[in-house]
Amino acid sequence: MTDSTHIHTTTATPVLPLATEGATTSVDWPIGWPAALPDTGARGVLKFVPDDFVVDELPLALPQGEGEHIWLWVEKRGANTAWVAAELARYAGVRELDVGFAGLKDRYAVTRQWFSIYFPKGETPDFLALQHDEFRVLQQQRHNKKLRRGDLLGNHFELLIRAVEGPIEAIEANLTAIRDHGYPNYFGPQRFGHGGANVPQGIAMLRREIRVRNASKKGLYLSAVRSWLFNQVVAARVVAGDWTVPLEGEPLTASGTTTAPLWGRGRSLSTAQALAFEDAVLAPYTEVLDALEHSGLSQERRALVVKPERMSWQWQQADDQTPQLRVCFSLGAGYYATSLLQEVLAVSEPDRMLAVAADATAAGENT
Repeated sequence: MTDSTHIHTTTATPVLPLATEGATTSVDWPIGWPAALPDTGARGVLKFVPDDFVVDELPLALPQGEGEHIWLWVEKRGANTAWVAAELARYAGVRELDVGFAGLKDRYAVTRQWFSIYFPKGETPDFLALQHDEFRVLQQQRHNKKLRRGDLLGNHFELLIRAVEGPIEAIEANLTAIRDHGYPNYFGPQRFGHGGANVPQGIAMLRREIRVRNASKKGLYLSAVRSWLFNQVVAARVVAGDWTVPLEGEPLTASGTTTAPLWGRGRSLSTAQALAFEDAVLAPYTEVLDALEHSGLSQERRALVVKPERMSWQWQQADDQTPQLRVCFSLGAGYYATSLLQEVLAVSEPDRMLAVAADATAAGENT
């Protein structure tokens, strides 16, 4: 694990309070949770074109060739997952509820993932013949189970960062530290909606200042608030310099990794020193914690450290002679590539991404 000499605390952002009065809560996104590794001062451009951000889903299981469901291995480009699912349902002549997928993928990217369609009777449609500008079906096979959210091992990423500016030695050092020891498991900005807007909406909903009837949107808001609080605990551990070292009374993952709380109903799973630390960090948010306990969520823990697998990187040169960095790695389900990049360099996206990000907020995409 990374020792405390690698902790970069000079840019640490204090724990940010949520307002306890008033009809709305303002979150200035990006909040700027502190990085654990030294600041390289480097920057670059991500997602200049969709091919700069390639994601391959790592399935939990593969179709076996028979059953009531048709499984499709789909490559999409510039489209969100829910929209593709709706288009597949329309082509098959079934309800959207009959289409399943394991996870939402970024829109402005090239992503490949499995979809399932409940189609027990009738002549099987030829999805390989489906022609569409924004996606194509690469494989088609029958299976006996529907794909459900979370039915994946994770995702493999291949990212190209263009126009890199900054010291290559420092970038290499941080990439090596991440490969060997891991990085803080922050929820990425996608979790909080465009501009962090889902957090204040979630707070207002929990205070019953607004009513949210759409179940999917309600889930997005609850998830954003809960994840924001988790990140606060992670940030405090990073600032303290002990994010890789278990505290007394801290529940660990099966692999012995440190954890932080995902708040919900039930007694805290931590005790002793860990409980005291987490209580101190979350003390300003008692009102929100109480509301989350009554929202139907259960008390859980999430790994505080992520160690990517199959990680490699390569320097390239663009036609205009500017440096480019290609980074490849695999992450488990629910872990964020953007949180890894935060530890290496600051990335910006083209202005056209603003409209796409707003669409992603509505769709609840996260990678």
